Amino acid sequence: MDRIKYPKISLQRLLEANAHKTSEKRGLVFGDRCLAYFELDLLCNRFANALLGLGATKGERVALFLPNSFQFVIAYFGALKAGMVVTTLSPLARNQEVEYQLCESEAQTIVTIDTLYPIVQAVWEKTQLKNAVVTGTKSYGDNPTYRKQLGVVDFGVLMKTASEVVPDIEVNPEVDLAVLQFTGGTTGTAKAVMLTHDNLVANALSFASAIDAAEQDVFLSALPLSHIYGMTTSLTVPISLGAKMVLLPRFEVGKVCETIQRQRVTVFCGVPTMYQMLLADSTFASCDLTSIRVCISGASSLPAHVQKRFVEVTSRVLVEGYGLTEASPVTHCMPIDKRQILRAGSIGLPLRGTEAKIIDTQTGEKTLAAGEIGELAVRGPQVMRGYWRRPDETALVLRDGWLFTGDMAYKDNDGYFYIVDRKKDLIKHKGYSIYPRELETVLYEHPAVKMCAVVGRFDEKAGEIPKAYVVLKEAVYVSEQELKEFVNRQVASYKAIKEIKVLASLPLSLTGKVLKGLLDQT
Repeated sequence: MDRIKYPKISLQRLLEANAHKTSEKRGLVFGDRCLAYFELDLLCNRFANALLGLGATKGERVALFLPNSFQFVIAYFGALKAGMVVTTLSPLARNQEVEYQLCESEAQTIVTIDTLYPIVQAVWEKTQLKNAVVTGTKSYGDNPTYRKQLGVVDFGVLMKTASEVVPDIEVNPEVDLAVLQFTGGTTGTAKAVMLTHDNLVANALSFASAIDAAEQDVFLSALPLSHIYGMTTSLTVPISLGAKMVLLPRFEVGKVCETIQRQRVTVFCGVPTMYQMLLADSTFASCDLTSIRVCISGASSLPAHVQKRFVEVTSRVLVEGYGLTEASPVTHCMPIDKRQILRAGSIGLPLRGTEAKIIDTQTGEKTLAAGEIGELAVRGPQVMRGYWRRPDETALVLRDGWLFTGDMAYKDNDGYFYIVDRKKDLIKHKGYSIYPRELETVLYEHPAVKMCAVVGRFDEKAGEIPKAYVVLKEAVYVSEQELKEFVNRQVASYKAIKEIKVLASLPLSLTGKVLKGLLDQT
């Protein structure tokens, strides 16, 4: 195994190490404003001391309920400097999800934005919250509305009187938690993943090495920083390098193109739906992408035709990576090489310092040979401590230091890995195993298909049958019967799709992953 040396330091030390050695031209960009890293570091010190002034203690959880913004980054590193544990909530989350995550993490402080505060207010009495720090939509200035409410303070007012001195909080990076990150996990129920400082530092530095990232790079941070993929690849990585990081609050094709051209972006980490949206927009063809060095796709499978078309249109490198929250998250990435398009469908090689193997699903113990399909297991410094207060579920996925991912995969003779499907998505039809991703790949070959998802549906005689949900491209019509025949001509008879439903859209997560459990509700 190729190992990588990394310092045993807390996550906030990555920011502090680069705060005074990088140029004032490098730092955090949001809209028309740029924070140099030394300015950012001082603001994070202020926020840390402000939290301590509110009575926060080391190890206490602080929830961030914010979109991508200066405030998110300040609150994130500020909380870490205060010795606290960060737990993030998607800005798309609603009352029930917010209440659940706050109760599960036992957070006593939440940092949010005025437009989301009503949700916090609605669930407050059902949680352990004592403090809410509220910021504005356009700045981190005053919000007088909240000053008289018990336990609610304004972000800007709080920062004004706080000290810029680094708090004297001792952190053991290999033991102390930095983040409690919620995930559906490998067993399907919402759980909080315990990630140490060491986990996150190791993963950031090994991923930076995998994509040959350097201080001179300019990162476009359009992924939600509240999601572990964005948190590591689009926040921690650029900060660890002292590279410029350009924040976007949401993904909009026009804004993305404008930002790439104006800021001369070199690295963009996205999800498949982002690349699909770019290719579908007529303005994208005229976008100057000459500054782009590499694009990474993660969070869900990258359709081969999307990768091929993107490379053809842009002449830029687009490669696929793989990870999961339980691994901070990245474990694999394709080498940064235009020729790797020939290995379309591969998630690449394990990161330096990461081991991976394919395990048979019957015994869960036998390592399989190249070409054989089984469950992907990984081991490395980025693997979580476990699930928060769930030892039984932790024991199901962590065995002898190996994390069993729940993904079915195989590796080729050259050591490149390929994800076949989620173990839990496997369709059992008359004793046969059907992988939905195989059928989705065939569907994507039809010129009328824009997006699709295949799931198993209960059938009294067969156990389960494959059902497809399809979104068609604009101004294109094809019958459901024609689509079924198109697929079924190319697959074994037992894999034949029995039903297709055409929809206007598919339910997606914040990172563009299809929420298959919601398909029958559309």
